[in-house]
Amino acid sequence: MPLRTALTQRLGLSHPIIQAPMAGGATTVDLVAAVCEAGALGFIGAAYLTPRQITDISQALRARTTRPFGINLFTPLPAPDMPKEVGPALDRLAPYHMELGLPPPTLPALPADPFDEQLAAALDSGASVFSFTFGVLPVGAIESVKTRGVVLIGTATTVEEAVALERVGVDAVVAQGSEAGAHRGTFATGFDAAMVGTMALVPQVVDAVTVPVIASGGIMDGRGIAAALTLGASAVQMGTAFLTCDEAGIPEAHKQAILTAAEHDTRPTRAFSGRPARGIVNRVMTDLDGNDEAILPFPLQNALTRPLRTAAAKQGRAEFLSLWAGQGVRLARRQSAASLVARLADETAAAIGRLTGSTIPAEPR
Repeated sequence: MPLRTALTQRLGLSHPIIQAPMAGGATTVDLVAAVCEAGALGFIGAAYLTPRQITDISQALRARTTRPFGINLFTPLPAPDMPKEVGPALDRLAPYHMELGLPPPTLPALPADPFDEQLAAALDSGASVFSFTFGVLPVGAIESVKTRGVVLIGTATTVEEAVALERVGVDAVVAQGSEAGAHRGTFATGFDAAMVGTMALVPQVVDAVTVPVIASGGIMDGRGIAAALTLGASAVQMGTAFLTCDEAGIPEAHKQAILTAAEHDTRPTRAFSGRPARGIVNRVMTDLDGNDEAILPFPLQNALTRPLRTAAAKQGRAEFLSLWAGQGVRLARRQSAASLVARLADETAAAIGRLTGSTIPAEPR
């Protein structure tokens, strides 16, 4: 029989699989729609989108699927303190700009936080799920989500964070292990202290909270999904596996970097955004990591490196891209999103069947 969990039943999913809400252009309408139509939960990573873009993308998505989808934003953070000396950060990027034919880097202006307007657009998007990362939502935002009847999901990297999220009323918690690609969701402790692996984190979070837990980090195939479900998770959230799908919006150079990387080729870095995020080691990471004076705080560093990353994407220069990826990169495959979801469902059924000595038929498609 098909796999059923508390979360799949609540969300009307055929499979306990969530495509991670990767901000920055990876989660195209094509990708999210294909994932939803395949019976999993597709997510719009909307943190860098304007309210108008959120509205346009959600309208396009609703025209492609009637199945539930999710939308994600970053929790609003206090404005960072401006460093007394920004020269080193500009100087480190200047040679890269010259190499790519860009003007010299300049200090970006820090725009006003658009969270309130983004949230309003997200709640009008038709999404069935709203998730957030980097902390705990303001009380007013939580009330707004709850009033709409939208499922609320927060991200935790420790048991302490998971408990804090349950206390404010989330309906489920993403337990993000240290293997996960892209930004760390840590908010209640130091980043180094929160580097707990998925296999260790998930069962401890399951034991500490009463809401469903979603396992995230290093899960790339049905064996990983079966393991997460065995540990007590109600679903898995997968990012890197979907980045090499045909519909993913990342540059081709990024996809190729994932497909040719090994498990030891990734590490957390602050070089691109100012906040720890796991990516494939490249020239920028090698040059900037460990040189704190050359890295501005988030989101200033993210804005500072955006022209570099944009030009590098157009020119196919992976050495200048933020190559976000988790430690399961060897298991990445190039395929359509629908094919990936179908394969994951079959692999999960086979993995559980091997454990139980029985055969679990996959969901009819």
